[in-house]
Amino acid sequence: MGNATSSMASRFAFFPPDPPSYNLKSDDGGKLRISSEVCDQREDDEVEVMKVVTKRGNSIVCMYVKNKRATLTLLYSHGNAADIGHMYPIFTQLSLHLRLNLMGYDYSGYGQSSGKASEQDTYADIEAAYRCLKEKFGVKEEDIILYGQSVGSGPTLELATRLPRLRAVILHSPIMSGLRVMYPVKKSFWFDIYKNIDKIPLVNCPILVIHGTEDEVVDVSHGKTLWELSNVKYEPLWIKGGKHCNLELYPEYLRHLRQFISAIEKLPLPSLEENAADHRTTPPDDEKAKSSIVQLGEKPRCSTGKRDKSRLSTDSKEKSRTSTRSTDRSGKPRNSTDHIDKARNSFDRLGEMVRSVGLCASVDCIKPTVVSEV
Repeated sequence: MGNATSSMASRFAFFPPDPPSYNLKSDDGGKLRISSEVCDQREDDEVEVMKVVTKRGNSIVCMYVKNKRATLTLLYSHGNAADIGHMYPIFTQLSLHLRLNLMGYDYSGYGQSSGKASEQDTYADIEAAYRCLKEKFGVKEEDIILYGQSVGSGPTLELATRLPRLRAVILHSPIMSGLRVMYPVKKSFWFDIYKNIDKIPLVNCPILVIHGTEDEVVDVSHGKTLWELSNVKYEPLWIKGGKHCNLELYPEYLRHLRQFISAIEKLPLPSLEENAADHRTTPPDDEKAKSSIVQLGEKPRCSTGKRDKSRLSTDSKEKSRTSTRSTDRSGKPRNSTDHIDKARNSFDRLGEMVRSVGLCASVDCIKPTVVSEV
């Protein structure tokens, strides 16, 4: 049964860039560096590239972006049809503007990682990246935020269920499950993959969900359902007009992430431990952070829908066949006057990085092969 599930997963979900967007080269000191058309790693930057062996025997490529002002570390699981060559400029800009250390990695079979992608391999991949953070860089579990984009929400939530002291989780255009992206199923089947809908109630740290209201690959109902099932809810961001591949182009994307990171930094660790023990939201003492944690039943916030000129970034486009019903909650535009110029400059820089990538015009996020072959 396990082999059948793995086979189904490989047919449904994985489309690594072919050829990979980058190569690995060694400098004079023997250190690995990323070389690609998108970005050549500078010798003086704060990026370390390494290969890590997973428990399933594959060698995966990881990149660690250090920010000297950081207190937290983001472990980022990217979407489909991308590798860390594509993500390199986005990772470095997120680390800079969010003041976080950031670990990105390629799944087995992606980029210069060995092996072939499968659901179980992605679980082993994120576990290896997490282990590298702890053993090589000395990062504590309670200082880690997991970030999962699209298909990356699967390994993110799988790992999150096993880390009781995890600081927080960010889900970017997440899926309820692989099968639910394509069919309006009401229950989980044994052959389904990435059953996030069943796992998210087991996660006991604060969860931020970001999703575009016009997502053409993974319907926004996926994000809303997962948010509703979260134990510790942070104010979600439904980006009005946002699609599957362009959320980074909206100014509120970076602004909301900053607010979330700030709130999480203010949460005392004992409160996080209580969350892990009793599944209840424990608001922090700081009033600003307290207002950011949403209690069950409050209305989530909707974005204004304003964005920079769109261009695809890290996943593909296809008309979604999801029929799970969703009623979008309209909200008033958010007016923010704090550090407008600074935020705009940061967003413009990040948007420039995203637009420069310009990939995923022809590969689906989750797409079945011919049914007769399954």
